[in-house]
Amino acid sequence: MKEFEKRLISSIILILITLLVVLEGKTFFYIFLFIAFLISSYEWLKMIKRGDIKILGILFLSFSFYSAFFFRNQNLEGFLLIILICISTDMGGYIFGNLFKGPKLSKISPNKTQSGMIGGFVVSLITSSIFVLQYSNDIYIDQNLIENDLKFVILILLISSVSQIGDLIISYFKRSSKIKNTGNIIPGHGGLLDRIDGMIFVFPFVYLITIISIIIKL
Repeated sequence: MKEFEKRLISSIILILITLLVVLEGKTFFYIFLFIAFLISSYEWLKMIKRGDIKILGILFLSFSFYSAFFFRNQNLEGFLLIILICISTDMGGYIFGNLFKGPKLSKISPNKTQSGMIGGFVVSLITSSIFVLQYSNDIYIDQNLIENDLKFVILILLISSVSQIGDLIISYFKRSSKIKNTGNIIPGHGGLLDRIDGMIFVFPFVYLITIISIIIKL
């Protein structure tokens, strides 16, 4: 319970800080994004021993943070939707996993369960649907995806899946490096990479979807 309370309080503070920075203006957000990139890169370099993997990781992080920069610069509502899906996926996985437990999802991350995976899908669908009902006309993602119920559900499930896969990928590298967390900067969560492991994979994924949809329309 103490661990849950610590994680919950940290999550609330992080969400409030992120919303404040994002809504305050682009300049504040860009500074925040740059600092987050530096911290994530430091945690990655500290965690990984192989030089080639270190370089590939930094290149990927650069692309990931550029993708986040792109969406915030293009459209605030679309950016918030992506963050909402990732946070909802993480919260749903944590809550459902602790409530229902059940079979493990993967040996890579022993704490992840199949019930948690389903919970991530369910909570992300509910919260995203509520958000889109409010801001559907302003979201910078292919409008056909937003207006078509089935396509929208598929999109949310894909983003939620990528978020969970990203979590497992970072867990794999942590397990390979024989560490529990990428850092200790966030109480109850560990390092920054522990907190944004899903997002750093989701933003490039949605960025590529957006670019491909633009190219197809040309």
